Amino acid sequence: MLNVFTLANGRLFQEEIESLDALARVTPIWVDLDAPTPEEKGWIAQHYGLTIPQDVVDEDLEESARFYEEDNGELHIRSDFLIDDDERSRNVRVAFILYKNVLFSVHGEELPVFRLLRLRARRIPALIEDAKDVLLKLYDADAEYSADALEGVYDSLEAVSARVLKQDVNDQIAAEALSAIAKEEDLNGRIRRNVMDTRRAVSFMMRSRLLNAEQFEEARQILRDIDSLDSHTAFLFDKINFLMDATVGFININQNKIIKIFSVASVALLPPTLIASIYGMNFQYMPELNHKLGYPFALALMAMSALLPMFYFRKKGWLK
Repeated sequence: MLNVFTLANGRLFQEEIESLDALARVTPIWVDLDAPTPEEKGWIAQHYGLTIPQDVVDEDLEESARFYEEDNGELHIRSDFLIDDDERSRNVRVAFILYKNVLFSVHGEELPVFRLLRLRARRIPALIEDAKDVLLKLYDADAEYSADALEGVYDSLEAVSARVLKQDVNDQIAAEALSAIAKEEDLNGRIRRNVMDTRRAVSFMMRSRLLNAEQFEEARQILRDIDSLDSHTAFLFDKINFLMDATVGFININQNKIIKIFSVASVALLPPTLIASIYGMNFQYMPELNHKLGYPFALALMAMSALLPMFYFRKKGWLK
């Protein structure tokens, strides 16, 4: 899909582009290619002289190939943007090319950050002045989206904490808690990766000396926001580790209770086993064998030898 945005009265307006002629009639500052077709890439190449490689959003690009400037003035930046939805959290690679005062963005699926910026740029006048503003505002919105995701992680961990620390934890509750903690740990890691990638991209823009004084100050503010998010992700990792250790500890306690029951049972059955072993020996002279009440006496003795340890363990509180 080819989304073309022009600037009018300080606001972004999306143009309907269905052919090369329609593209030639507009003067955009942002061309967003969402899973573009070969035909749409051809329009860009014919009208702007910009060739978009097939592997432009590949995940296996070397780090040195993600931020660079061509001799013809093309500025290439490849960044990861976070998607946090009900299905699964993931990072999506986006390729940015700043060429002839037009920002080209290429990605494989729709991104919430892009929708957020388009909504703001339509409603807020003078938010964007040129293509570099679009790129900076995208990174600013990305930092805000990451902050919202971090708040969601914190709320989820608080719910897990309430279940784990404020009631008796059985194996089912512990398993559900571990699953929730693992999910939030994965999301927190993706958020941290996302903000680190955004920091690198914004730092590259500042080093490229393409920003004016106002844009440079805005970039510095984005970096300060990212630093605060980075420290918050570290805090959440500590909280995740604590909850993980606490949950595993409750699982170990439950397992120890089971082991204690088997240990008490084995100790309680040891005296009856000893008595049965004694009377099972094949000696010729054993007085109780010829006694009329020998068999009931042996059973009563074994029962008593089993009950006395159980009574002692119960008095000590070891059976709770």
